[in-house]
This record gives sequence, C-alpha cells and structure tokens, in this order.
Amino acid sequence: MRDLFFIAFLGIFFLLGFRRPFLLVAVYSYIDIVSPQRLCYFLLNSVPISAFAFVAMFGAWAVMDDKKDCRFSARQGMLLILVAWCGYTTLTADFPAEALTKWTWVWKAIIAGIFLPLVLRTRLRIEALTLFMILCASTIIINGGMKTALSGGGYGVLNLMVDNNSGLYEGSIISCVAISLIPLILWFTQYGTIFPPDWRVKAFAYCLCLACMLMPIGTEARTGLVCLVILFGMMLMRSKKKFVYGPLLAVAALAAIPFLPASFTQRMQTIENHQGDESASTRVAVWTWTLDYVKTHPGGGGFDNYLQNSFTYFAQSVVTDDSGSRVERRLVTDKGRAYHSAYFEMLGEQGYFGFCLWLLIHGTCFVRTEMIRRMYRNRDGPREAWIAPFAVALQQGHIVYMIGSLFVGIAYQPFIFMLLSLQIGLDTYLTRLRKDAAKRELNAALAAQQGVPA
Repeated sequence: MRDLFFIAFLGIFFLLGFRRPFLLVAVYSYIDIVSPQRLCYFLLNSVPISAFAFVAMFGAWAVMDDKKDCRFSARQGMLLILVAWCGYTTLTADFPAEALTKWTWVWKAIIAGIFLPLVLRTRLRIEALTLFMILCASTIIINGGMKTALSGGGYGVLNLMVDNNSGLYEGSIISCVAISLIPLILWFTQYGTIFPPDWRVKAFAYCLCLACMLMPIGTEARTGLVCLVILFGMMLMRSKKKFVYGPLLAVAALAAIPFLPASFTQRMQTIENHQGDESASTRVAVWTWTLDYVKTHPGGGGFDNYLQNSFTYFAQSVVTDDSGSRVERRLVTDKGRAYHSAYFEMLGEQGYFGFCLWLLIHGTCFVRTEMIRRMYRNRDGPREAWIAPFAVALQQGHIVYMIGSLFVGIAYQPFIFMLLSLQIGLDTYLTRLRKDAAKRELNAALAAQQGVPA
C-alpha cells in the first residue's frame, strides 16, 4: 500500500510538472532529499527515479520554460570545472568500480547545482525551492523529533524511517542539516509569501525549529551539538539584545541538562578528549593518513580511495572499578575507514586542485552573500526588505553546514549544492534587477534631456 501511495503521489507530481515546469524542480528536490525509493518495499527500488526527475527537470526547462532572464555565473563555471575534475579522477581512481558507483550520483548533484540557478529567475521561485527543501527535510526531522521527545533516542538507535542510515537518514548528517535549516525556517515566519506568516505558519515553524534542535539529542551526534552552539553564537552576534538573550540561553542550557538522556551527556563529554572515544580517535588517524597520502598523490585517488587506508594508534579511556579509576591505553589497528570529514574527503579523493576549487566555490558564495547583505541591509521597502534577512539566513545555514562537514563526509550531498544554487540564484536575480533599474534610470535621464516624458 505504501508503494502504491508513493507511485501515485510522484505520478501526479510529474504530470503537474509538465504543465508548470518549475514543479519538476520540486520533484527533484523531494526525491534527492527524502529518497522515497528507500521508503518503498519493492516497486520503486529498482527504478532510477532520481535520474528520471533530473532529466524531466532539465528537459521541461529546455523545451517550455522562459530563458530570457537566465544568467550563468562564475561560480557555476567553477562547479562545471569541479564536476569535470571529479570525472577525471574517477577514470584514474585507485578503486575504479567503487569510484564509478559514487560517481553515478555525485555528477548529478553537482550538475543540478549548476542548473538550478538558471531557473531561479524570480523571488517566488527562490522562495519555493527554499520551502520545498525545508518541507522535504522536515519529513525526516519531525519523525526524529517526535521519537526523541517520546523515547529519548540514542546513538545508532533512533529510527528515521529506514534501516539503512545513509544520506540524510544518517544521524550526524541529519543533525547538521536540521540545524542549518533553522535560520531559513525563521525567515519564513516574517517574510514568506507562499504561506503568509500568520499564527499557524509561525506555530509550525517554531515547532519545526524545536524538532531540529532535538535531532542532535535523539541521534546523540556530537556534530549536531557543535552546529547548534555555532548557530546560537551567530544569532547572538546579530541580535540587538545579545546581553539579554546570551545569559538566558546559558541558563536554559544548564536547566535542560538534568532532562537530557544520560547516554547523551556521556557521549558529548568525549568532545573534550578524542583519545577517550574510539570513533574520534579513528577520525584523527584517518585524517593523518590522508595528509600523508596526498603528499605522494597530489591529484587525489578518486572516490572511495579511503578503502586502502590502514593505521595503528593508541586509544585511552578512564576505567572505574572496585580498585578505583585509572587510565587504560590499548593498541587499535584499523583499515578501510571512511574520512568522516568533507574537507579530508575532498582532499583525499580530488587532491589539492579539487580541494582548493571546492573551497573557492564555498568561499566565493559566502563573500557574495555577505556583499548582498551589506548592500540591502538598510532597505526596508516592501520589495526589498526580505533580501538582507534571506542572505543572512543562507549565510548562517551555509556556515553551519560547513562547520558540521568538518566531522562528517558530506562534501557531495545534494542538499549543499541546492543551498549553493539558492545563493547563486539570489545573486543573479538581484544583479538582473539592478541592471534593469539602472537601464530605466538611464532611459529616463535621456528622455529628460530630450524633453520627452519618461
């Protein structure tokens, strides 16, 4: 029955998309974020619906959509170079079969990041894609938040609708994504137009933000806790009442500790000492191995080249028994461990060139979004008041994601390329508006000189 529901839902969605081409962008974002094929038992599992959605999205735009306002930016050019470089490293990969498997979805995610700004020609479309990203992710976040509130969750215990904890269904990844969405969710409580921000929209948004904050607790993901602290810090910096809200947040955090699961507080304590946790110790060892690897392989080893790593390290922990507490050290040998960091993932797989290009793309998006914020921060007209707050929300979400990616291998997640496309789309849209305004002013000035009414 579940399979039939998903097939009917997607079928209707696709049909509506051929009448309104932009809806196929929503279909693509839904499929790549929610992955409905993984929620089905058998009917959608063998069908590449993500590829179908991508082809349909691009085809509908090419055939039916208006292209007069499309702009191609330098960042899209950099993304194009990045996907070409990833294709090259796939051809020369240390593990060709495994690299090809990852390449089948990575290229699509990056190409979508290049394509989406071309269709984000209006405020309505920019807002619609943002809303769909939030609502799609909320299907996982609300589920996890409710289970956390009712049962407390646990590391590797919280069931997020599927047994296979990959993609956004993995605890650390969904915690990072959930926290990064909070600024955008709050933006809709003031400036949304698709759903005007009445009490119902605000109530849903605030409850969704609470569910987002519960995700690090339910998954016991240290990454999520770090992201939450960073986000609160950024919000306090921009608040006019930081000296009021800061102490209140500190008191609220201290008051919440007794209500947190004991397993959560114990796991968070390992942030202070990575040697006391085998998972954290393994990450440091993998990162050290990666730095040594690129010294001899500056071009990278292609996707999943971490499969060849092997290392030995000392892990230490405090053991308490009848004789008291003591520090125990043990020798651990491990191999084939994933990077657990987007930065080292890019460095190891794509080498120095791919890594620097990837950093340049993200850095340029951050700088351009900050320029937009500064340009529009004092504009409070009905057509421009939304721009600076939206740029801030995108910027904060981007920073949270990049902080979280220090500890999770999410360099190629479709979500981040959608987030980048929103920043690029906003920039190209505003650039076009400024050029049109300047052209109108020039025409008015020329008409005034010639004595012709503008």
